[in-house]
Amino acid sequence: MRVSIPGTCFGPVRVVLFLGLLTAASCALNPVSGEREFVMISEGQEVEMGRQGSAQVIAAIGRVPDADLQAYVNGIGQGMARQSERPQLAWEFHVLEDASVNAFAMPGGYIFVTRGMLTRMTNEAQLASVLGHEIAHVTARHSVQQMSRQQLASLGLGLGSVLSPTIAEYGQVASFGLGLLFLSYSRSHETQADHLGFHYALDQGYDTREMGKVFEMLRRDAQLAGVGRLPEWQSSHPDPGNRIQDVQRMVAASSEDFSAKMVGGDEFLRHLDGMAYGEDPRAGYFRGSLFLHPDLQFELAFPDGWAKQNAADAVTAISPNRDAVIQLRGAQGSAAEAARRFLAQDGVQAGAPSARTIHGNPAVTAEFSARGGQNESVLGIVTFIEHGGATWGMLAYTVADRFASYGSAFSRSRDSFQRLTDPEALAAQPLRMTIDRAPRAMSLQQFNSEMPSTIPLAELALINGLDETSQLHAGQPIKRVTGTVMPRTD
Repeated sequence: MRVSIPGTCFGPVRVVLFLGLLTAASCALNPVSGEREFVMISEGQEVEMGRQGSAQVIAAIGRVPDADLQAYVNGIGQGMARQSERPQLAWEFHVLEDASVNAFAMPGGYIFVTRGMLTRMTNEAQLASVLGHEIAHVTARHSVQQMSRQQLASLGLGLGSVLSPTIAEYGQVASFGLGLLFLSYSRSHETQADHLGFHYALDQGYDTREMGKVFEMLRRDAQLAGVGRLPEWQSSHPDPGNRIQDVQRMVAASSEDFSAKMVGGDEFLRHLDGMAYGEDPRAGYFRGSLFLHPDLQFELAFPDGWAKQNAADAVTAISPNRDAVIQLRGAQGSAAEAARRFLAQDGVQAGAPSARTIHGNPAVTAEFSARGGQNESVLGIVTFIEHGGATWGMLAYTVADRFASYGSAFSRSRDSFQRLTDPEALAAQPLRMTIDRAPRAMSLQQFNSEMPSTIPLAELALINGLDETSQLHAGQPIKRVTGTVMPRTD
């Protein structure tokens, strides 16, 4: 809907109804620029959206279980945030248990950096520049500006707009919090965040020449395959291609003595010593379309070619056309009790439930339908399975007129649930990052020959901020990655 609002700061604007949270449009002073701007979200609403979104992200992805690391990252972030244009916000900084290379900001001061991003950086100054960039998105209210001009993208599942509230809440496929991750900032927003982040870190005494090395790392990392439950930095932070040069220009324009600034390599690396690297198979992993969970001792086959995601609270597969979903998550009570609760919900029309066993596991399954948000009917199969002293709920659904196309795939996936017995899979452990030192002056290639890593030399060079042909000095700290890579067939 387009309307013209006389007297607003921008004249004609696009007005978007955003999840029922927005109230009257207004002009407000931007905390960074001091200029008046058109916004549809008050600061209170911004903070509340960020708080809810942050809680959902932590529940879905999980935090790295290292209190010392969390306090370290939070301390660096707080130092910059308290000196920013919005010190009054209840800033929070978290490290997510995810292998993707990413960092992002929720509205209102909730900042996240992934384990995967940390393992790619080499010092505290680089971390500060990344956190400063994300702080800048909040201080300049970039997400608020974007949400005031466009509808928030859903999690990317085509069903998000047609699911009934009951089913959407159960499956969490229209997750508001995770949807915030997919806000796209403009090139001008990214440039402004780079500039503000540079100065936030510089004001805290960091050598911000390291910011350019972060962008170089991201450029190189884009050439390697990434893993994780979140999008990569490049997906949520579009790179115009001149960010390294932009940092160099900021350095050249500054009168600071950067050689006297802090880099903080040893302290940063100390926090990475022993950290998991890449996917943690103990939390479940994919071998092609087969999902295996060593700790919970089950396996489940999804349809070939479907996009898959393993989050902390659920594992989900989405059809290539994004019009069907299969999701497995924990449920309360016995299979029969969980089925009764689900099928008794308002808005759900239930078929007759049937008790059965699936590879020896007691189960209750039923077809169901529900009215969607755009008056379309959703049709699916719900199954609750008892295994390992717990109950698992599998929800498989699509819009009603496509159920005939997906019904057999739903059933095959449901019937594949069984105990994991593969000894190799049951024994799977994550790769680990360790910090060692070069015993003498030598090349990185020589170091890798004497103290080999599981990962290829090109990746080893990347995570150490080096070239494959780099020469090391005696005692130089070097990240290594050790452990056994689990086979992953396509």
